[in-house]
Amino acid sequence: MEEVTVSRDVAAPPEAVQAAFEDVGAFMRAAGFDEVTVADDTVTVGRNIGLAELELTLRFVESDAALTYEQVEGMFKTMTTTYRVDDHPDGATVTASTEFALGGMIGSALDATLIKRQRTNELKDQLAYLERMATDG
Repeated sequence: MEEVTVSRDVAAPPEAVQAAFEDVGAFMRAAGFDEVTVADDTVTVGRNIGLAELELTLRFVESDAALTYEQVEGMFKTMTTTYRVDDHPDGATVTASTEFALGGMIGSALDATLIKRQRTNELKDQLAYLERMATDG
């Protein structure tokens, strides 16, 4: 199992950061996905990478975190992402963590290092979005 974790301190109350998750479509687009479709407790995201189009179907799962989802269809054998919002002396700390195992035809052809680098950038972009939304309204 591979893991990517990114944290960011936000100068806003945890409640404001938590509220920034409400527009799930915008939050997922902040990661750079070309296509985002939200329906009930699932979201489908897609990205064109060269000649290939990668698509994941994710399901939101109950947890004690601000947001947690897992892949139900896609290139990973398993993939779960969790976002936590914790108190910080100057506001909140947001921590995003993705655990994954490569699998499937496309997934097994990819290098975990490439996936980690890409996912780190996606998570950083999402945390920047949360900060903008929580501090700018």
